[in-house]
Amino acid sequence: MEYDPISVALKFGFLAVLYLFVLVIARSAFKDLRRTLAPAPDQTGFHAAPAFAEAPRGPDGWLIAERGGGLEREHRFDLIGGLSIGRSKEADVRIDDRYASSLHARVFSRQGRFFVEDMNSTNGTLLNGATLQGEAELVDGDNVQIGDTVFRFEVGP
Repeated sequence: MEYDPISVALKFGFLAVLYLFVLVIARSAFKDLRRTLAPAPDQTGFHAAPAFAEAPRGPDGWLIAERGGGLEREHRFDLIGGLSIGRSKEADVRIDDRYASSLHARVFSRQGRFFVEDMNSTNGTLLNGATLQGEAELVDGDNVQIGDTVFRFEVGP
């Protein structure tokens, strides 16, 4: 079996390039390992966690059912963590109102203040009788109306 000298030279050339490539990779890895043998504390990514003061708690807020939605009058809904209102089973406050969307509106707190937001509902949300566009801050005594269902917002200590 005879081999063409050019083909043998190409095979050895390819092997030489392959070994050179492996050598360069190994050398680079050893340099990286040697460089990180004793890293500085700020290069490890581990830092002492900053001490956080307890977040100031704002006042508690409630939505109180005034009328409609199949809810008992004066039923109080705590707003800790916020809540969603709608006809869907996924809503935190499920109302039986034909004018309400599945997830109609949400009430949430931000930096100690409470807000109501219409969730692009079909029939809209009323805040003190005015159509709500996007989100608005709630003030003690505000009325939120979804269809025929009315809630009163209250803030407590």
